[in-house]
This record gives sequence, C-alpha cells and structure tokens, in this order.
Amino acid sequence: MTLLTWVGGLHLHGPYRGWTLSLLIGANTSVLFWYKYANLGFQFYASYLSWRGHLPPTWERVGLPIGLSFIVLQAISYLIDVYRGQQQAERNGWLFATYIAMFGQLIAGPILRYEWVQSALLTRTLSVQGMRLGARRFMLGFSMKVLIADTLSPLVDALFAVTQPGFFDAWLACLAYSVQLLFDFAGYSAMAIGIGLMLGFSFPENFRQPYSSRSIQEFWRRWHISLSTWIRDYLYIPLGGSRVAPWRGYANLIIVMAIGGLWHGSDSLNFLLWGLAHGVAQAVAKFWSRMGLSMPATLGHFCTLLFVFLAWVVFRSPDWSTAWTLYRAQLGLSGWQLSDTTLTVLRYWHCLALSLGLMLALLPESVVSDIKQPGTLKRIWFYGGPVLLFLLSMGFVLSRQSVPFLYFQF
Repeated sequence: MTLLTWVGGLHLHGPYRGWTLSLLIGANTSVLFWYKYANLGFQFYASYLSWRGHLPPTWERVGLPIGLSFIVLQAISYLIDVYRGQQQAERNGWLFATYIAMFGQLIAGPILRYEWVQSALLTRTLSVQGMRLGARRFMLGFSMKVLIADTLSPLVDALFAVTQPGFFDAWLACLAYSVQLLFDFAGYSAMAIGIGLMLGFSFPENFRQPYSSRSIQEFWRRWHISLSTWIRDYLYIPLGGSRVAPWRGYANLIIVMAIGGLWHGSDSLNFLLWGLAHGVAQAVAKFWSRMGLSMPATLGHFCTLLFVFLAWVVFRSPDWSTAWTLYRAQLGLSGWQLSDTTLTVLRYWHCLALSLGLMLALLPESVVSDIKQPGTLKRIWFYGGPVLLFLLSMGFVLSRQSVPFLYFQF
C-alpha cells in the first residue's frame, strides 16, 4: 500500500489524473474493506443462508492488521492533497514510507497529514527542551491510561455484561465507560505526541477537554480532532458542505457521520447507529442555529453531555440487544437496584477513578492547559508531578493484568 500510494502520487498529473486518483483511493479502501468488513459481510451471508434453510459454509475469521485504518486515512489524505495541488508529490520513497509508518501514533492516532511532518522529516532538531516536554506529555498520557482508564476497565466490562441491569447499574456503566474511553484514547494521543516531541516532531493536539463542550458541533471540534477534521476536509466539503441547499447540508452531515461510525466498527452495526445518531444531532443543531435559536450555556453543556454519554452506550455494547437493555434500565423500566454483579465487582478505587476522571474531564481547558512560564515551585510541580504519577502508574502496571488500548480494535 505504501509503494502503491507513493508511486501513484508521482503520477497524479495529466488528463487522466482524476481516474488515477479514483483507482488509488479504491485500491487503498478495498484493502481496508476486506480486512475490516469481511467478517461482518459473512455474518449477513450466513444469516441469509440460515433464513433459506441452508447451513452456512465454514469461515476463517479475518484478522485486522494493527494500524491499518490510520494508514489508509493518511494515504488517502496525501493523495487528495497532491491531486488538489496543496502538496507536492514526495519523490523520496523513504521519507514517504516514514510518514506512513510514523512511530508512536500509528496505532491510534492522531491521524497525520504529510504537510505537518514533511519539513521535520528533512530537518529535525533534537533538543533537551523537546525531550523534557515530550517526556512530560508521555508520562501524563501514560498516567491517564493506567490510573483512570485501566482502573475502570474491569468495572465497565462487568457492568456491560449484566443481563438484567437496574437503573443505577445502567447509569454507572454509561458514566464509567464515558470516562474510560476518554482517558484511554486521550492518554494514547498524549503519549504519541510526547514521543513525537522527543524525536523532533510536532504532532497536532487530538483532544481539548471534549466533555466541556456546550454543543455537539463543539464536541467534535474537541474530540478526536484529527479524525473530525479529516472527515470535514475529505468527505464533508467535497460533498458540498454547507454551500448547498439546507436539506442537502443536513443530509451531508448525516452521511459523513455514518461513514465515520462505520470506520470505527467492523463486527457490529452499532457503530453505524452511533454515527447516524451523531449525524442527526449535528443536523438538528445546525437547523437550530439556522433558525436563530439558542439556549443557556449551562443547559447546552448538560444536553451535549447527556447525548454524548447516551450515545457511548450503543458504541460500547456488543449488539443492539445489550444497548436496548441498558437504555430501558436508564429510564427506570427495569428496577432501581444495583445488581449482585455490580456489588461484587465495585470497589472504592473504581469510585475514586470515576470521580477523579469526571472532575478532570469537566474542567475548562484553560484550567488544565500547560503552564507556559511557571515559577520555581510551579516548575518543580510542572515536571515533578508527572514523574510521581508515572512511577505510581508503573507500580499499578506491575501489580495487575495489562489492559489493551481500546482504539487498537479500530
């Protein structure tokens, strides 16, 4: 794929460059579709055969290569930028291959564009300041992952496996997973950005306190920023964006978010439902704004969080039946009690991690942003605090079973 994209980028000129671009994008996406959606396609085929009264054939499950989704998005963005004339085709194959397989962020982002790293690939500067700041970001990201996300992981797994959850089970599952996913994914992004700084690269921020958003549009400007901007620049704008008729603009939002949902999931249609829900929410918010309507900031924040947290339920659930069971419980239709499973699994450190995670997630960005020019005592805490958190996290890593990054599965 790297060789094909590199050679193809060198030939994106002339009268047939549109066809060349289409073939190159098709080749990259076909690889992604096979490895990511072949199993889902077989499930539909097997269900069809069963409905017709036939036994389905044997099927060896197709494994998803690590990092494939991000490689494909980076390759497509490079090809489109070269086609548009926004990027010169890279003639050095080694530099291009380094961009595609960039160490640190390849597994779960942020999704890079070639123009962001092109100059650094040629003239990187390794500095003590870069190592110091990079190590600090890495240790903070590592601590986010281990102390909060990994601590909540067994609780989340148990809560989503409860067969008859009550009201408090369902809401605890929703809140715990919302915090786990944020600190797992944002923690990885911080680690990748830290590795980049240590190696002389400046990767873009991928999260900016998304749970402090006051609208669904603001949420997507703060959550997985590299993916949301990729969807905007390479899907939404080519479809016409907001320059078309209003109904077409609403449809474009729903379409691109549905594609974003499908990109996340290969084994369940729940990801498609999650994408559609976010697309509809963005369309409704756009219509609300077009009508000149508004709401108080506090109410907007509450409604945004409520929708985002509820949408995570279907995102995390293995199937629609599980999600529907939890939604019913959240409405109080399945009783109000805590299940025996929850009472058995729940520990005080789960409550501590959840409370700490919610507090940090809901803080305004200005409160948790890096201190630019700290004084002596603040400088000690600025660099010494992450070291202490990192050492504590290492103690947890050595004392319990490791938990994979959630975004490895995508």
